[in-house]
Amino acid sequence: MTATEAARVATMHHRSAFVLLGSVQTTLIFTLAAIAVPLPLIGREFDLQRADLFLLGTAYGLTFTGLLLFGGRLADRYGGRRALTAGLVLFTVASATAALAPGIGTLLAARFAQGAGAALIAPAAMAVLRAAFPSPTAYGRAMATWGGLSVLGATAGNLLSGLISALLSWRWTFAVPVLVAGAALALTPRLLPDTTPNRGRTLDLPGALLATAGITLASCGLVVSDAQPWSSVGVLVPLLAGAVLLAAFWCAGRRARDPLLPPRFLLDRRRALALAAIALSACGTSMTFVVLSLHLQQTRGWSPLRTSAAFVPFAVALIASGRAARPLIARYGARSVTTAGLGTGGGGLAVLALTGIDAHASYAYGLLPGLVLLAAGAAASFAGAAVLATAGVPQQQIGLLGGVLNTAMEFGPTVLFALLLTLGSDAWSLALTGTALAVVALLNHRTK
Repeated sequence: MTATEAARVATMHHRSAFVLLGSVQTTLIFTLAAIAVPLPLIGREFDLQRADLFLLGTAYGLTFTGLLLFGGRLADRYGGRRALTAGLVLFTVASATAALAPGIGTLLAARFAQGAGAALIAPAAMAVLRAAFPSPTAYGRAMATWGGLSVLGATAGNLLSGLISALLSWRWTFAVPVLVAGAALALTPRLLPDTTPNRGRTLDLPGALLATAGITLASCGLVVSDAQPWSSVGVLVPLLAGAVLLAAFWCAGRRARDPLLPPRFLLDRRRALALAAIALSACGTSMTFVVLSLHLQQTRGWSPLRTSAAFVPFAVALIASGRAARPLIARYGARSVTTAGLGTGGGGLAVLALTGIDAHASYAYGLLPGLVLLAAGAAASFAGAAVLATAGVPQQQIGLLGGVLNTAMEFGPTVLFALLLTLGSDAWSLALTGTALAVVALLNHRTK
């Protein structure tokens, strides 16, 4: 085989590895978002209240967010491909259980288990991706595309879940993660490179327990606040307990020899702003999907299929912006693209806050402009922020990076989402999120 042929084969292998890993990453977010449109159907079948619906909508994200840092440590400690395989097994079993759930208890347990599997898969996939693209330039290009996969998965989840629920049943939405994860399990040994375990790293179990319990308790308190007043025991106890545990996690990390999350890892201003951009963009898109899905079906009386169709322009704008992001980053830099994306997404949320929740506003003038602006901005900000967050991270911390990056991605649709929804009406929550995006855009623009 000539050198040219060998290079061509290597390029094809790298692309196949990226397609496989990208499909898995997209499916993780698909699974997070796929339950938004069928929520009213599930609520009627199991006779659920609004607070129960929000708990079901956030269950996956709670364990996903809470366990991501530990999942990243496991990927660094035992190797990305091994951790990826273990996560895929758990994710597949949990998805099949959710599809067959006879009641809300089983469905909730399956969603929590799905999130645990995803928390192991996401950072491990990034570790394998780094091994598949050892060149910094090639890895940077891969990350520019990788950054947009999450919002693409969220959009696909909302579109396909409505279609599947209308034609078959909401249970069949869980067939997608079962099929993708099963195929990934079969193809991983053939397509993905092995990664070297870092046996010198400890697992920091106390830090993992503190982080997981703190994030989960605080998030549960925020979710319950939708149905109970802030002064109630059901809200205050988990919120305060979560805050205390997270403070203990931070203090323990400053003293530990090999902490789960080294404090200085987040002190880089560019990385911190990139993570804030990812969290807020994810929060804005997730909030839009959930709020508008409930509004269109419960207030306007739309069917799940028609509700999903309303997000088709969002998907088109998202794909177009995602494809344009990589060359724009190469030409203008990741910081400029991230700033422009945040500003555009913030404008889209402001438009939706003004007209999207109005029951009498037409779709063309009340919803469409805000959806298109939000999609274009979110895709650009995700792509640019992913490149900014990965800059300068050494190979031995790629699992940690994957955990932090995905934690920010899931922190938005869970903690920030629950917090903002309790501060006022749906329109007010959308407006606050848009304002936060604009503030981060300004700070990012001023950072050199």
